[in-house]
Amino acid sequence: MPLSGRVNLLKGDARENYERLFHLIEKQALSGDVRQTARSLIEGRFRDSEIRDIELQLGGKISPARARYRLFLGLIKKLIDRDLTAKPFIEEFREFTQDVAGKLDFGIYSFCLDSLFRSLQIPNIVKKLLITEILVFPSLIRRELISNVLSYPSLTRDFREFVGTVMDQKLDPEAVIEIGLLKDLKLRRFSMGAINDLAKQSVLSSLH
Repeated sequence: MPLSGRVNLLKGDARENYERLFHLIEKQALSGDVRQTARSLIEGRFRDSEIRDIELQLGGKISPARARYRLFLGLIKKLIDRDLTAKPFIEEFREFTQDVAGKLDFGIYSFCLDSLFRSLQIPNIVKKLLITEILVFPSLIRRELISNVLSYPSLTRDFREFVGTVMDQKLDPEAVIEIGLLKDLKLRRFSMGAINDLAKQSVLSSLH
């Protein structure tokens, strides 16, 4: 699968290496460069060194992804600095989706989305536009991404209500229920057994 299909299958050190790598790339790309102190310069060099080391541990296969991710993070920084408005940013996001989501075999795209929705520096209007973009994705990918967003504890009530309203308007009731169930599972409100029981009940009720 595109997005994080491969990375979700990784275990142990390999998965930790990917997650650490993307965290470092994000921190390096979004760090301020106006007032560089000696300490920040040293920390930046250590991050560069650790990025190179992790890439080597992972076989050196992710340089194209790293370059594209860093480029997009530069646009995120412009958005945060108010040098880029919501509409052109969403246009760039669509290009980023085309370049990364369908062509790379690890979770850089979902890591990036996770950072966007979790960040308090990203304007709500941009997050709402991102939701409308995700809603047209294939159902399995859409379900995974939207349920991820809804499981973030820091979401405002207004944003949750917006997502719920848009889903009700744009998606079939079954799709909305699936997203809600997966969100609750990620929040550990349901066990897998409870999810299966609810699914069976849904099937039985549809037959009557």
